[in-house]
Amino acid sequence: MKSATPIAMTAALLVASPAMAEQYYGFMDLSINYLDWTDKAEDRTNPDKGGRGGAKEDFFYIELEGGAGFDWGDVYGFVDLENPTNSNDGQFSDEAFATDGFRIAAKGTFAYNLGSSNWNLYGHIYSFTESSSGFFDQNVVIGISYDLFTDFGLWFKPFLGGHYEQQSFAGSGWNGGMAGWVLGYDFNIGQQKFSITNWHETEFARDDQFRGNGTQYRLNSVGWNGALAIWWQLPNNLTAGFQYRYADHKLGTAAYHDALIYSLRYNF
Repeated sequence: MKSATPIAMTAALLVASPAMAEQYYGFMDLSINYLDWTDKAEDRTNPDKGGRGGAKEDFFYIELEGGAGFDWGDVYGFVDLENPTNSNDGQFSDEAFATDGFRIAAKGTFAYNLGSSNWNLYGHIYSFTESSSGFFDQNVVIGISYDLFTDFGLWFKPFLGGHYEQQSFAGSGWNGGMAGWVLGYDFNIGQQKFSITNWHETEFARDDQFRGNGTQYRLNSVGWNGALAIWWQLPNNLTAGFQYRYADHKLGTAAYHDALIYSLRYNF
């Protein structure tokens, strides 16, 4: 039930908002993705080698993503089904914490314009659940954001806010703050259209309550993660993508770790 919150919130915003205000843009896409952890990441989480977090294993996932912009602000959301063809025999079964277990990750964001300025009231909720162990982690951020658009194809949206977390093993409470951004740059090479995008999040002043990761190591008070991607717009509403996924003292791993993601999207 925990994962339903951002899914329901995002769906409600995307469906209801066009009826309330003038819409400037909107998009939705469905993609299939394969995440390939680097050898370094796998070694650092291998219990027989680094053991600095839960073991990492390559996986594929299906993602439904959408967003829209209105005269009052914008919304965005996604739902990822990781290892969608796999299942387990029940919570806390022998398959608990299996690296190939079925997982759901979902996120919803909003930015509400503050007057006629480029500043916004910002909020997002991220939820992750793992079926075999019953593990869940929810992160809520409330703060401010800023919109920067240029005439040459670059856009940049930084944010800063307080961070409230609820986790199955650590409990719930305020967990410092979070700062980050999303940015993109659209360009052409000949007749071909490309985009470069980057999302990034830095957690800071973390509470000791949330710094354990089930090993002898502890997460630092500061941790960050994100992805840098290049996208190629193909015919027939398709987009091919290549992403570099990175994290440091995040995702349950008390070390730097990274992966490559290969993506193919269909744009509705």
